Amino acid sequence: MKAQKALIAHSKGRTEEAYAAYTELFDKGEMESPRYLLPYSILLLRRGEYEKAKTVLKKAEKAPGGLSQDQRCQLLTNYAVASWKLGRTDYAVELLQEVYRKGKNGAIYTTLGYILIEKGDFAEALAFNQEAVDYDDEDPVALDNLAQTYYRLGNDREEARKWFEKALAFKPEAIDTNYFLALYDIEEGQYDRAREKLEIAKNGRLSPLNYATPERIDEALRSIPQA
Repeated sequence: MKAQKALIAHSKGRTEEAYAAYTELFDKGEMESPRYLLPYSILLLRRGEYEKAKTVLKKAEKAPGGLSQDQRCQLLTNYAVASWKLGRTDYAVELLQEVYRKGKNGAIYTTLGYILIEKGDFAEALAFNQEAVDYDDEDPVALDNLAQTYYRLGNDREEARKWFEKALAFKPEAIDTNYFLALYDIEEGQYDRAREKLEIAKNGRLSPLNYATPERIDEALRSIPQA
């Protein structure tokens, strides 16, 4: 079965192969199961194809046999991310809050936590991201979200740095964490350290939930004085 082969390729990290196979099947109307549509939507989100991701998710919602509770939560989460990237931040927050009410887990804490930062309400983002860290104080994404809350919204870089460093201890390859800590290094003249962190960030696999875009990473690299 072609869809199953695409899913296997996806699970093994062969994302270009999986994307091509999913796309061919979907465009021909030969892929209807949420088992394949939901993973396909994730690849679309990573590629910035947000409108098509929404189309795929709408089809998954109407799939014969319906959705399991976990599948519905994943569908709403992915749809929320696509909606946020298309400018509907408040709507995305509403969808994610619906998922949150159905059950708490690391994925909903980190996704909603990040989008609340993007929404820009410091008190709301701080309360939620502190709750996320209380839920799992070893989750590097939750720790990074709390750090970004202080850095981007709270204007408290000292407090932010503490949480960034905790996040890095649990995930040394984290893209955003390395990016922000590199900015501290640049400010302090630690250019080799900064360059190392930025190269780690640059070589990571970016997602829609990364603050550190290739453009931001390159801008930071250009700000480092040449030896």
